[in-house]
Amino acid sequence: MLRHLQTLFQPDQYPAVLVGLDDGDDAAVYRITDEVAVIQTLDFFTPVVDDAYDFGAIAAANAMSDVYAMGGEVALALNICGFPDDLPTEVTFDILRGGADKVVEAGAILVGGHTVRDKEPKYGLSVMGLIHPERVLTKAGARPGDAVILTKPLGVGIITTALKRQIALSEHVAGAVTSMKRLNRTAAQLLQTVEVHACTDVTGFAILGHALEIAGKSRVGLRLHVGSLPFLDGAMRYAGEGAFPGGTCSNQRAYESRVRFAAGISDAMQQLLFTPETSGGLLAAVPPASLSELLLRFRDAGQPCWVVGEVIAGDGIEVEP
Repeated sequence: MLRHLQTLFQPDQYPAVLVGLDDGDDAAVYRITDEVAVIQTLDFFTPVVDDAYDFGAIAAANAMSDVYAMGGEVALALNICGFPDDLPTEVTFDILRGGADKVVEAGAILVGGHTVRDKEPKYGLSVMGLIHPERVLTKAGARPGDAVILTKPLGVGIITTALKRQIALSEHVAGAVTSMKRLNRTAAQLLQTVEVHACTDVTGFAILGHALEIAGKSRVGLRLHVGSLPFLDGAMRYAGEGAFPGGTCSNQRAYESRVRFAAGISDAMQQLLFTPETSGGLLAAVPPASLSELLLRFRDAGQPCWVVGEVIAGDGIEVEP
């Protein structure tokens, strides 16, 4: 189907499409004027936590993250809802309230949406963002020598799976919920203050899958350092207990042929790096000349940021201690 669509919509026929089907990026980008381009995306999923309000807020933050991964600001959002007929009204209300609060926090406007009956609750957003056409960040453009930075800790995927298996400690779940609800808006704004060569957000394809997207689109390799990767409290514990979601195995099968692990990296750590994330941070390639200034700006803004690796010549991903 995708190949068929690509033959129908050739980029040279639509010069206003700055990022489209052929790019495989986080969202589509359409130029309106020389000063304004529209970013269009959507995302929705089933509950990852028990609290209805938190679920709505997390789903909204996750959907808007694609706009931030491209350096833009969210302008408008529409609800995407699938609810069972017997879902209590107060639960539905809390899901929608959580999403609406995040849209307001993003400085955007929620302008409606669409609901269908479904056996399992599903919620998310269709999101429109705005950006200057010359400021669009994509997965392509990383260069050897660039630093690789990450703006949120890893581990929400395994913690929410531990929650479903009823083995997660409440403090670990609370940390994961806080991370997932945090918008990538400020991080994106800070990235736009310096030169950045490539950017994406870390979600269902895990840190390794999304790093591979940057590597492939940029025709380079990435080297990640396990010792520099941030993890939420509890993530390592549940990895040791084998609480991996099914998506871990799917990601591992899809990406392991292009990932080279150094000797001594445990099987549990390897699987953790293949584990899907929800509403994760931004992963960006930053030239050395911009790095010190960017880290200082993140620090002054009270925003977390970790240097987790570097871009190298070659292809695929190297994972070092």
